Amino acid sequence: MNASTPTQASPRDLALAVRLEALTLVWMVAEATLALWAGIASGSVLLVAFGADSVIELASAVVLMARLAGQSRGRLDEPGIERAEARAGRIAGALLYLLAAYVVIESGLALWQREAAGESWLGMAVTGVAALGMPVLARAKLRVAARIGSGALRADAMETLTCGYLSWAVLAGLAANRLIGWWWLDAAVALAIVPILAKEGREALSGGCSCCHGEGA
Repeated sequence: MNASTPTQASPRDLALAVRLEALTLVWMVAEATLALWAGIASGSVLLVAFGADSVIELASAVVLMARLAGQSRGRLDEPGIERAEARAGRIAGALLYLLAAYVVIESGLALWQREAAGESWLGMAVTGVAALGMPVLARAKLRVAARIGSGALRADAMETLTCGYLSWAVLAGLAANRLIGWWWLDAAVALAIVPILAKEGREALSGGCSCCHGEGA
């Protein structure tokens, strides 16, 4: 999220970027709330991890939203915004690593104690919508980011795309738990998403997705 955003972006493209980020904020609030609720109700480590990841992504989206809104109004204090983005990235990265550790511990305990997660139709619905919608939203962000030359928006788009991949993994785990009913499945799939969480944390700490390094600001 550290990449600078050029000031020669059209007002129309900046307004579109703000709308896309506003849509991201609205969805992340709903996704985090519903996933955490469903996860706690069903005892699913997988859903709780997904909901917590959504909370962290929501915080990152708030920072980018403030940046884009400020630029669209011509009130861009670049050094101050970059410092805020760097600080937010460090916090998000640390939280993602903590989340990965939580998943490892909770999943390990569930496997050790042979605890099975309950079924969650709500969780399947939320992750299903995210799995289908996040890639579409990510592609829209990437197109706008290319037009305004924003590395920050590109990095955010890749986070959105990662959320889509994560949604497919969670949805597959929930569906398999519903259809097969193996007691260990929820914890096993939760452990399988730990590398994704660690990758997100590493990229947040380093200041953006690796695919954006070396590209235009």
